[in-house]
Amino acid sequence: QDSSPAAAAPTEASAPPLEDCLRLLRGERDEQKLAGLLIAANVCRAGDAAAVAQVYRAVGPRFLRRLLNTGLGKVEGGKEEEREAYLRLAVTVLAGLARAPEVAADAGVVSTVPIIAEVVSKSPDLTITEECFELLSLVAIASKDGTYKFCEPGVMDMLFSQISNFPDGSRCLELSTHLLQLLVHKLRADNMSVENLQGMASMVTSLAMLFGVLHTAVKFESLHMLATLLSQKESPLHDALRSMPSTIWKSHIRGGIIDVLQNRVVSSEKLQALLLAECMMSILGENWLSEDHKILDNKNAISVDKFVLLVLQSARVEVAVLLNELAFSKYESSKSSQTDDAIIQKQRNLAILFSLIERIIKMISDASSGEGEPSQTICEKTIMQVITGLNETISLVLDFLQDAKDHGQRKGDDLLAAVRIVGSYLAETPYACQEKTGHLLEFIFSIEGQDESSPFYSVRFMLPMLSQITTTADGCRTLVSFGGYKAVIDCLIKMTEENGMMIDDGSMFLACDTIINIMSNRKNYPIQMEPCFIRLLQALITWAGTTDASSVIMTASSLCTMVMELTSEEFLLSFSGFDPKTLGSLSDLIVRSLRQDIPDEDREQLNQKQIIASGKHSNLLILQKKRKKMRLSFDV
Repeated sequence: QDSSPAAAAPTEASAPPLEDCLRLLRGERDEQKLAGLLIAANVCRAGDAAAVAQVYRAVGPRFLRRLLNTGLGKVEGGKEEEREAYLRLAVTVLAGLARAPEVAADAGVVSTVPIIAEVVSKSPDLTITEECFELLSLVAIASKDGTYKFCEPGVMDMLFSQISNFPDGSRCLELSTHLLQLLVHKLRADNMSVENLQGMASMVTSLAMLFGVLHTAVKFESLHMLATLLSQKESPLHDALRSMPSTIWKSHIRGGIIDVLQNRVVSSEKLQALLLAECMMSILGENWLSEDHKILDNKNAISVDKFVLLVLQSARVEVAVLLNELAFSKYESSKSSQTDDAIIQKQRNLAILFSLIERIIKMISDASSGEGEPSQTICEKTIMQVITGLNETISLVLDFLQDAKDHGQRKGDDLLAAVRIVGSYLAETPYACQEKTGHLLEFIFSIEGQDESSPFYSVRFMLPMLSQITTTADGCRTLVSFGGYKAVIDCLIKMTEENGMMIDDGSMFLACDTIINIMSNRKNYPIQMEPCFIRLLQALITWAGTTDASSVIMTASSLCTMVMELTSEEFLLSFSGFDPKTLGSLSDLIVRSLRQDIPDEDREQLNQKQIIASGKHSNLLILQKKRKKMRLSFDV
């Protein structure tokens, strides 16, 4: 008797009742089970979830897996010509059973995901491939375990390596893209095992290939999915991508970005491509943009220099458009029909572009100073073109801030983001756009983020520039002219407050350097003792009390010494909150600084030690410390 699936197939009209199907599925012989499966396919099509669950329990996952393996030629027995029929039957029945969510979520069905992926990679029959992707999508939807099964080693590679070969507009291409979208939105890299992270990384490489190679709608679908995956901040996936030995995925992404930016596509797609470029620089470092990766089989491949200029120019164009649109929506609101959501989206897009340009600033700074990676091949002419372009964009950003000042607007995350990029650029070229910056500096110090109750980040972002311009008398004069040094002091204090901002020591040093520069030049302008200086002393004592680092102790102590030159011990003690205990802590700090063993080559700390030792109040504080110790000895 012929037991092949083709010979046993009944028509729908003559299909036996469910009980007969279940009886056959529970039979001991394979021929009975095969006959039952052929009937089960019709039961599944009927869509009765309870009947489908009964069918699944009757046949069990073990026989279905064996049938799949037989179809793949991995199990001995079975005629060569029957294997495809077995494979088709197993996939069809599984896909039908998985339409019931409880079946799709069952561990037995979930366990077939790697085998189905192998079927996709090996079967030349697109109808079987279609059913495989339908089945896999149902499994991915049904349960978390089902979703994460795709991350097992080799599964992603087997599933998606063939996508680029599917005919454009085909059902296979549609279903495989849909499955990718499901996985991208359901998978979370947090708390994943190393093996599963490698599976997610394989999905990224598959998407990168689609983005770099295809020239259909799937290219843009892949772009969106890549942007979603890679824009997750501090994701463990980033480490997995950095550790991948192959670099071809980087080349594919570069090629895809070139395709999008060089061609006439809508602005939203160019923004996605620029977001992806920012993500790549965030994950792999700023030098990714200027690394010389060969783009295989890409007719639009361009040199590194042209790629850098293409990305920057595209970002600059989008920034100019967004700044203009945001200004119009803010200050011409009676004429604007844009919703709040639309404005918020524009602000987010602007923040992404600013972040990308900041990274380009960092890359160019490293290239100019010779600190870049050896793989960088960007030439001097390109560096100059980039700097010219950056100057023009920063000037536009300053115009945006001037517009805000003219309209009395000083609160908003878009304004704070504008200050940040200005600060990043001026940190590298502190005298660029000098006239505009000088006129706007006081206003910049007043800008607050949406969730800030008082200015902090706006001042912090400008600290690298301030620490440089205050090395000259003109720079100090500019800051003192509107009391800007008080904003710097306030920023420093907030960084040391308990449960406060606690920014890194780098920002603290920049703030201290700025105030030290001001104090060193105070003969040129009047600076008097004010309550902010009292709070500054307390903040410096707090900062130095948290570490044994000589750089912190010497910087804090030298600045305290300079502040003490403005006042007296009696005046300090007259302020509430500055009691003898605080004065004693200040004495301790001075003594600690003078006991520091400074290497001869550290000129900065040696100069600081000289400032401390020559301060007229330092010896008094040391004497006070000695008297206190003598009193304690006498009491004992």
